[in-house]
Amino acid sequence: MALPEIITDWFAQRGWSPRRHQLEMLDQADAGRHALLVASTGAGKTLAGFLPTLRDFADGNAADGLHTLYISPLKALAHDVQRNLLTPVQDMGLNVRIETRSGDTPSDRKARQRARPPHILLTTPESLSLLLSYPESAEMFANLRTVIIDEVHAFAASKRGDLLNLSLSRLQTLSPGMRRVALSATVADADSYRAWLAPFGDIDAVALVEGEPGADPDLSILITDDRVPWAGHSGHYAVPQVLDEIERNQTTLVFCNTRFLAEFIFQKLWELNEKHLPIGIHHGSLSVEARRKVEGAMARGELRALVATASLDLGVDWGNVDCVIQMGAPKGSSRLLQRIGRANHRLDCPSRAILVPGNRFEYLEAQAAFDAVTEGQRDGESFRPGGLDVLAQHILGLACSGPFHEDELCAEVQSALPYSALTREAFLRVLGFVENGGYSLRAYDKFKRLVREKDGTWRLAHPKFAQAYRLNAGIIVDTPMLDVRFKNGRSLGRVEEDFAAQLAPGDTFVFAGMGLEVERIKDLDLIVKASAKATQIPSYNGARMPLTTHLSSRVREFLTDRAGWARFPDDVREWLEMQDWRSAMPEPDQLLVETFPHHGREYMVCYPFEGWNAHQSLGMLLTRRMEDRGLQPMGFVANDYALAVWGLKRVTDPADLFSADILADEFTDWVESSYLLKRAFREVAIISGLVERQHPGKKKTGRQVTFSTDLIYDVLRKYEPDHVLLEAAWADARARMTDIGRLGDLLDRAAGTMLHVELERVSPLAVPVLVMIGRESVAQGSADDALLTEAESLAATAMRAD
Repeated sequence: MALPEIITDWFAQRGWSPRRHQLEMLDQADAGRHALLVASTGAGKTLAGFLPTLRDFADGNAADGLHTLYISPLKALAHDVQRNLLTPVQDMGLNVRIETRSGDTPSDRKARQRARPPHILLTTPESLSLLLSYPESAEMFANLRTVIIDEVHAFAASKRGDLLNLSLSRLQTLSPGMRRVALSATVADADSYRAWLAPFGDIDAVALVEGEPGADPDLSILITDDRVPWAGHSGHYAVPQVLDEIERNQTTLVFCNTRFLAEFIFQKLWELNEKHLPIGIHHGSLSVEARRKVEGAMARGELRALVATASLDLGVDWGNVDCVIQMGAPKGSSRLLQRIGRANHRLDCPSRAILVPGNRFEYLEAQAAFDAVTEGQRDGESFRPGGLDVLAQHILGLACSGPFHEDELCAEVQSALPYSALTREAFLRVLGFVENGGYSLRAYDKFKRLVREKDGTWRLAHPKFAQAYRLNAGIIVDTPMLDVRFKNGRSLGRVEEDFAAQLAPGDTFVFAGMGLEVERIKDLDLIVKASAKATQIPSYNGARMPLTTHLSSRVREFLTDRAGWARFPDDVREWLEMQDWRSAMPEPDQLLVETFPHHGREYMVCYPFEGWNAHQSLGMLLTRRMEDRGLQPMGFVANDYALAVWGLKRVTDPADLFSADILADEFTDWVESSYLLKRAFREVAIISGLVERQHPGKKKTGRQVTFSTDLIYDVLRKYEPDHVLLEAAWADARARMTDIGRLGDLLDRAAGTMLHVELERVSPLAVPVLVMIGRESVAQGSADDALLTEAESLAATAMRAD
């Protein structure tokens, strides 16, 4: 079907013409098919998703009421799309009402949206779930034509994806003819996402639309003026060169992997910024006002550089960014592609980016990411069964909207791919938990949330549970935070409660790029004033970015590609050559284990390249097993590439320690006796609605929530060990917190391929992990200078040829 003249004229006025993938999205809409669009950054994905909707309004084929729902993983992205969508709508003169809905939307506007919804609503997965909890939802979504899910790769395989998939199934029930559309620039396995998007996982129901390839990125790895460091992660040795790059460009985005590192690099840049170039900072813990201010300055071209975290990964798109700089290792090719795409945000213009590796292993990782991006390869996502805690929250939300029949709801839930293998028995267990908390808790009225009528329908036991649900619903369980404020009430953002608890009046720290002095802590506020003597930077317990399996495999291949070492800097090549001569290089499928004495201790270092999470878990298990074997372990340290364990006795048979039964024996004992399971239980208890974070007019502190969940956890462990939430907590502890899948693969590989090398002293490959001993809990960046000094001493021993 041809585009209406009003739309073709709009393209022509800008000297544009619709791209092939944009027209193909129209064809799929005409055929009534669901669609996944995979297209490069700058290819007009958002417009392609909305084009069928705009055509309906241009042709007068759209009825009043909610026509299209746009779902974004970020509130900021929804606001950005509203701005970009309003312009063409206004230019075309279309009578389309477009609004956003998120946690920041005023309550009166939310109520009006339910009574008289706009034609296009831009929202988040959590806000959609809340909308479905209102009695008006059936009428509001009855004529919904299209759901557009942007940046689907960012959350489909997570619990937020579980929640959204359940909401899609509900929407499909309310509006059977609704089309599902998903957009992404960095999907590796399109078929997995097609199955996730489709009702009942029917992959053939979803058309794959691929955009034209964009210009090849202009990517390089920074070659330091000095040597590539042995250790450290910040890359701050290269700050002078980064500042030179900022001076050469009109606008530069400097990406960091953590909030701490963003503050640290920002501080280091300002220390050298003699020309006083305007440089800003942006991360998720800053206040909304602070982020909006810096985003506005970027949009107006007032900043020469912006130091940012993943808060801009999916970002706000500025067309005037000349260069992206990645500080430290990228951890994944898809993430790197996403960040590269922030530069020169146009399909036909190459995006320029520079990688700044923090150390020698990170140089190999940077090279692996460089090769992957050059070859157009992306990281695959690991999909897993839907969370039972998410399902519990969803069931309670639907009960808030009105009565339901369990058979109908069970079938609806099973139509969502993450829950397609859910048995009826498992569904009824979750339903029973939502009803009364389970066997051990059913005596308490506060957990009696559902009642069953004589006709078999389920309904909410009391309206108060709907109010509690809407205050507490959500999938993201933040670490307890305190607001950082000046005495006049101006908010700067938030720091973690554990960090704030260490501060006393008069202490100083750096936040939002400013020096601050603590005046007092009042309730959930940290009251501060400006200071010129700040030193420490808040650290955050956020999830550590894992090294993807894809990049891990590439790095392992580098180790034995001796001909390929010629392209590495001299010091990196010499490091690998000395390791090859003095010890060994593991083949890609081998696990190298080295043992050697050092400073009166016996060391065992292995090189799995499976990421920090898996190595940290393995270290816990190995030291327990070594204790049982009488090997007297004293400690361990891990990074993304290696694990080092030290003790009083030499390990002569590492194969015995790495046997696969360690996951059945030591793993179970360790998890049950560690904080892991309690921490996982705290999260599932909050998500499932068992424990409330907020009550009307007040909010619990993090310590209060933890105390409540710990009490319930102890009761369930003792009286109901098969409780559905304990099952959900175990699933989280195994999969997310310990990377158990990668750990299992590692042990399988070790069983048949272990290469044990006994040495007289430390090996070159062991230096980067050994210099972390005693500093693994220090926030990245702050210990780098000391690390560099100690690394040189250790390296001198390792690199001796005798």
